[in-house]
Amino acid sequence: MALVAEEVKARAEVYHGDELCKEKSQLLLKEVGLPNGLLPLQDIEECGYDRETGFVWLKQKKSRTHKFEQIGKLVSYGTEVTAYVEQNKIKRLSGVKAKELFVWIGLSEICVDDPPTGKITFKTPTGLFRSYPVSAFEVEEKVKEVKENKEVHVKETVEVKETNLEEKKRRGMLI
Repeated sequence: MALVAEEVKARAEVYHGDELCKEKSQLLLKEVGLPNGLLPLQDIEECGYDRETGFVWLKQKKSRTHKFEQIGKLVSYGTEVTAYVEQNKIKRLSGVKAKELFVWIGLSEICVDDPPTGKITFKTPTGLFRSYPVSAFEVEEKVKEVKENKEVHVKETVEVKETNLEEKKRRGMLI
């Protein structure tokens, strides 16, 4: 079942592959003022963004259930997630459900009040809603951590090599 028409794909930014799609979806969320951990999808095959209309889609190999630990909520992401994004808001959301007691309820809208430290509100098509702290949906950026660790490792390696050189010079091993 293809939810995205070819004419939409033709004018959109389209990406393929899990790693690139995760990166692009997190960047988009940050760009529109939403927490970067809002879409914890895995095995993403395709994602796209039509900047003109705000239409976004993500396709993953299989449905996924994720528990947001800070709030203790289970959220189910279907194989295709679509929405329209604008600043601090996701509208006309499809493919996402939250578990409330024993029932899975479809979500239709997500908005952030007073970003970035405020509340994030999830709404259903029937008008029901729940609000939580934005921080419950943020994840640390692993790319920065890896880069910083590499820089520290390189710095330590250079310092060790310089120390070894100085030691050899002191002992008269190097001229």
